[in-house]
Amino acid sequence: MSNQDDKDKATKQDRLIEHSYDGIQEYDNPMPRWWLLTFAATIIFSVIYLFNVGPVGNGKGRIADYEDDMKAFATAHPAPSGDVSADKLLAMVKDKEELHEGEEVYNKYCTSCHRMDGGGLIGPNLTDNAWIHGGQITDIYKTVMNGVLEKGMPAWGTMLKPEEVEQVVAYVASLQGSNPANPKAPQGALVTP
Repeated sequence: MSNQDDKDKATKQDRLIEHSYDGIQEYDNPMPRWWLLTFAATIIFSVIYLFNVGPVGNGKGRIADYEDDMKAFATAHPAPSGDVSADKLLAMVKDKEELHEGEEVYNKYCTSCHRMDGGGLIGPNLTDNAWIHGGQITDIYKTVMNGVLEKGMPAWGTMLKPEEVEQVVAYVASLQGSNPANPKAPQGALVTP
């Protein structure tokens, strides 16, 4: 054997771990120091990040920045309040263009529960004077806007544009007194339109 082979053999012997498992011996290869320092730095950073110690870098801290962003978004995009004047909705009932738009929204979203003619299927009949949640036009608006989750009606105010909600309410109000074929039996209290 040459001197080089003896040196390699001696180096390998120095790095072998003494224990043996099933006749297998392992080398002791420590991680590079730069890797260990990077690992330690990530642990230190995660502790600082977890406790939101601010200001680290720019800003007041991640939680304060998030809350500020949410306030700015809420200011720029106000949620629909669910309040609209009855006069505005009644004026829309008389406007043929608004009714046409409302009919399109109704046909797209409401017919699966209330039928095309409003006679009621899973949902109640919309053509009679009996109303479960109030039959005034503002009551209808609130029902459409907020939904009735226990009855399976979603809050359409979160899914439709405010003008679409107003248009569909005007269309539903225009269905009052129409006589669909085989309507669902009246449900709720009688309301004079």
